[in-house]
Amino acid sequence: MGSLLMPLLGSVAAKAGDALVAELLRAWGLDKSRRKLERHLAAVQCILLDAEVKSRTNPGVRKWINDLKTAAYQADDVLDEFRYEALRRRVAQLRRAAQIRRCSTARKVLTYFTVNSPLVFCLSMSRKMKEALDIIDELVVEMNNFHFLQHTETSTIVHPHTHSHVDELEVVGRQYDKEQVVKILLGHSHVSNNDKNNVMVLPIVGMGGIGKTTLAQLVHNDQRVVQHFELVLWVCVSDKFIIEEIIQSIIEVATMKKCDLTQMETLQKELSRVLGKKRYLLVLDDVWNEDEQKWDAMRSLLCSHAGSGSAIIVTSRSDQVASIMGTLPLHHISLLDDDQSWELFHRKAFGSEVEKNEELISVAKNIVRKCKGLPLAIKTIAALLRSKHHSQWSSVVDSDVWKDDILTVTGIVPALQLSYDHLSSEAQICFSFCAIFPKDSLMDKDTLIQLWMANDFIASETRGQQIFDMLVWRCFLQDVEIQKNLLSLNKDDFIHRPTTCKMHDLMA
Repeated sequence: MGSLLMPLLGSVAAKAGDALVAELLRAWGLDKSRRKLERHLAAVQCILLDAEVKSRTNPGVRKWINDLKTAAYQADDVLDEFRYEALRRRVAQLRRAAQIRRCSTARKVLTYFTVNSPLVFCLSMSRKMKEALDIIDELVVEMNNFHFLQHTETSTIVHPHTHSHVDELEVVGRQYDKEQVVKILLGHSHVSNNDKNNVMVLPIVGMGGIGKTTLAQLVHNDQRVVQHFELVLWVCVSDKFIIEEIIQSIIEVATMKKCDLTQMETLQKELSRVLGKKRYLLVLDDVWNEDEQKWDAMRSLLCSHAGSGSAIIVTSRSDQVASIMGTLPLHHISLLDDDQSWELFHRKAFGSEVEKNEELISVAKNIVRKCKGLPLAIKTIAALLRSKHHSQWSSVVDSDVWKDDILTVTGIVPALQLSYDHLSSEAQICFSFCAIFPKDSLMDKDTLIQLWMANDFIASETRGQQIFDMLVWRCFLQDVEIQKNLLSLNKDDFIHRPTTCKMHDLMA
């Protein structure tokens, strides 16, 4: 069913993006509805393959797919009428250009109220457009309630919104920060379990792309930390601070099983069971919540089930978040110094090669200085330059994107903008398509490539793989990981799950 519906949705999306249709809808003030339709169609295409599998055993999902099919045909009919009207107008314009006809004012006014008048057509089609969009709106809401993207089959071990892996050998300039944080965690004094605030909260704060998550990963994976705490847990919170979902994720990471519980009472009981008064370390990555009441409610739950010496690390860009959540002074991450910046750039741009061209080194160091010690910017620009001939490096230095005010005006790190500008149009549209996924959600590589193909962005899986690898190398996609599903019969055996990744939040 879904496999037949996918081409239909692609066709409707293509008609919604048609230049003639877009021009007509803009003239009638319906362009916002058209763009909303495009976004919704892209969103449902992303979960259609998963929905088709679930529809075999879930009547609710099966009905959702049937309703979507009906709504898609309705939208398709509406867009066909819009395109016909756009073409009719284009032909009429050509005819008028060839033969100018004079008509009275009275006749001009009269034509606006005939059956075929533009006004009557506009009102009628606007109503139909709204009806189709309302239905798809409802289906998107239902889709979010089903959580198609968040869950797999019950036999699969899932880690929603989590990613704690990092290659320490690839990290530059964070050893001192890591030792400081580890020292704080291991030296945390034991306090009475009767104390409601017996969990230490250490905020790690810094600008986007500076390496907050990387530092937290280094600490999370440190063997001294792993041995000191009975449980070491990682949950990515992102911009939605929903207590039930955070508890659900903690349970899933602690048990290595999918959690289907949704009611707060049952979630609290299961949280109590899995934490079990153990000494735990919980990393809450990428927190944006500035609602103190929400954090108080979450902290109360975490403290009530915590063993003595438990700790929480919070990563955030916001000092306000740190002041609300922290029980210790926040740990600010600094930008890399000149030597660290050059080391990171050299690794990414030159690899293990020893570059002896003094002129090229001078150009490269000039570029590195423009990155101002921001690790993500350095890695991104280094990846771009490695794909360019050395003769082209000077043009990067002279680019307008390095102007001092571009970050404040656009919110985009210049190095990221420059790297994006140097992507092929094909790669740009494939990357832009990734923005339809919710922030920090895992994207399956194979599904992503299939969606690119279904939308005619690329012609083959081979080209899709090339673009995917390029986006990873340029740091537009990150946290690439092959998911594994452990078999209960033999812990040493495993089945490789699809490769997943996500967008850095500065790219989203």
